[in-house]
Amino acid sequence: MLKLVLPKGSLERATLDLFAAADLTVHRSSDVDYRAQIDDPRIAEVRILRPQEIPVYVAEGRFDFGITGRDWIEERGSQVTSLGELGYSKVTANPIRVVLAVSADSPYESIGDLKSHAGTLRVATEYPALTARALEAEGINAEISLSYGATEAKVPDIADCVVEITETGRALRAAGLRIIHTLLVSHTELIANNDAALDPEKRHAMSQIMTLLAGSLEAREKVLVKLNVAPGQLDAVLSVLPSLRSPTVSELSGDAGYAVETVVEKKVINTLIPALKDNGASDILELALSKIVH
Repeated sequence: MLKLVLPKGSLERATLDLFAAADLTVHRSSDVDYRAQIDDPRIAEVRILRPQEIPVYVAEGRFDFGITGRDWIEERGSQVTSLGELGYSKVTANPIRVVLAVSADSPYESIGDLKSHAGTLRVATEYPALTARALEAEGINAEISLSYGATEAKVPDIADCVVEITETGRALRAAGLRIIHTLLVSHTELIANNDAALDPEKRHAMSQIMTLLAGSLEAREKVLVKLNVAPGQLDAVLSVLPSLRSPTVSELSGDAGYAVETVVEKKVINTLIPALKDNGASDILELALSKIVH
């Protein structure tokens, strides 16, 4: 029913891993094959293309839906329907930022300070349209050059500043640059062609796919905890037990106590399990989750 396009390049591996976790494994003959398939009745065709092209192709109706970054949607000016943000990027679960950076020893502290630059400001970037709009809004006269990579290496000989993406800022700092402005915070998004989004059958199918992806992402950060506790120690255990919702408490046979289970953040589990034991919990199990669907 649906034609799907997925990003090649920096988002490729993280996207394929997410689809596999959502039981939507992408099959292709090799890692360089641009054609793929998913064994799912809702998805008829899969392509893997550069993320900067995806908003254009989805807007034109070549594909019903696809995954790309908000940065490329804004850069290409594509009119598409967002089906929702997906909390992952190349390395982390954080969004990327499109930032303006200058040399670490530059006197400029903000984008507005660039108006004092003598002559025409030289800017290198992979986002010329996005950059042009931001600088024009500040009244800055700039010569914007399209960069095909290694953008951070072009200051100061080739460019006075750069507009680049970053997740953590480490690569820019390592290149001797300093961020002075954020143009855009960009999440990975599932986007749809506007006409496809208006088709009830296609919209329903795409929403189902989004449910699986979002559920898999949420499950990455959480675990299921199950434990037993004696009657007199139930309140003490519940007092230290965070939960996604109210914990499930069931009576054990023979008045032996209670079985308790709940979903908690994975990041707290290393301190939570000892605390549960200290407060009387026993037979504690930590179980991985595949999906959480609300």
